Amino acid sequence: MYGVCESILAINPSASVRVEEEDLDKITWIGDTPIIPRADIEAKMVELKAAYDALAYSRSRKKEYDLLNQFELISDDSINGTTTHKDAILAIKAKYPKP
Repeated sequence: MYGVCESILAINPSASVRVEEEDLDKITWIGDTPIIPRADIEAKMVELKAAYDALAYSRSRKKEYDLLNQFELISDDSINGTTTHKDAILAIKAKYPKP
């Protein structure tokens, strides 16, 4: 998830700020860091959240892929002439389709 600091740094990677309690009203701009308007920070927060949410399928797939012993499945399929590995991968992709 993306908060105030991440959003500010996404807009200006060299920004130097302190944010208390992830509160947009408690931003201290340090040094000569140009102040970014609140509306721009809020818009960036929405944009970053949307990008994060759009990849939920990928994070879910990875969790399930990590539970598979893929090398063993591939090896067993090669020896036995089966498609267990391929079937497992396709099942995960079907369970968590790309949007």
